Amino acid sequence: MSPERAHYLAMDLLVMASRVPGVRWWMKRRSAQRNVGQEVTVAGLTFPNRVGLAAGFDKDARWLDALAMLGFGFVEIGTLTPRAQAGNPHPRLFRLIEDRGILNRMGFNNEGLVAAAGRLVRRPMGLVVGGNIGKNKITANDKAVEDYLACVDGLHAHVDYFVVNVSSPNTPGLRELQDKEPLSRLLRAVVARNRMHPGKRPVFLKIAPDLTDGQLDDIVDIVLAEEVDGVVATNTTVSREGLATSAEQVADMGPGGVSGVPVRARSTEVVRYLALKSGGRFPIVGVGGVDSPESAREKLDAGASLVQIYSGMIYEGPGLAARLVNGLKSL
Repeated sequence: MSPERAHYLAMDLLVMASRVPGVRWWMKRRSAQRNVGQEVTVAGLTFPNRVGLAAGFDKDARWLDALAMLGFGFVEIGTLTPRAQAGNPHPRLFRLIEDRGILNRMGFNNEGLVAAAGRLVRRPMGLVVGGNIGKNKITANDKAVEDYLACVDGLHAHVDYFVVNVSSPNTPGLRELQDKEPLSRLLRAVVARNRMHPGKRPVFLKIAPDLTDGQLDDIVDIVLAEEVDGVVATNTTVSREGLATSAEQVADMGPGGVSGVPVRARSTEVVRYLALKSGGRFPIVGVGGVDSPESAREKLDAGASLVQIYSGMIYEGPGLAARLVNGLKSL
């Protein structure tokens, strides 16, 4: 079965299971027991535990009720764009089984802001939800700010925090917005618009693992100067170094970003670099190759306040979040 079809089928089965009488109550009770003593406050928000689900898994806020049963401390939806878009042509999602990784070039496929906001009106009580926001493919970079501001306006009443995504490799030209001047302008506008709404939401910036140390220095300066609340490190990588999957197989898959174990070491390096350079002046969400309590602890020890999983769910199954929460207690 294609990875993308398998993803939707698995989530549909989870939704069906959540509707069995007593299942949701039992699962949420187990989660509450695991979360005792695990609460943490980051950027002014209280999370029941440190383990979250990264953006890209539930792009359209379809499965929050089912995901809330699995023990996540928070779920990040998106990436959402103002207008619905189909994303890149199929096939666009591939398993790197030997590497325990994923290669994707989804291209911000989503049903748009209005559809997601409609679902979020009925979001589960007690679940911390973040909104990962981006620009439409057809929007030129010089107009990108307008797309991000539209997302802030449309989602502000429905999410607990925002993540500005300028780091996906699958939307042409998007990573150019990580350059110092355009990024400063974008974040300044998003932070200002966020403050215009009642009840300020923390704003995080999601960055690529492929940035140089000099670019990471710029990120630290910009985040502090523009009063951004934190950084999500990191998105997928365009590097193909060190993969066990044959070069021929990878070439056949085509372009895209690699996630999972192949990006683990680099994402941890980025977390550590940002934490040291910033002197801990802003929180970091560590994501990339988190598939065990040990790899989660690695991110936290490097300076992350929270961790997120994505590819690990594919290889470890839906019980991963609960295993991480339990495992972190003893590490």
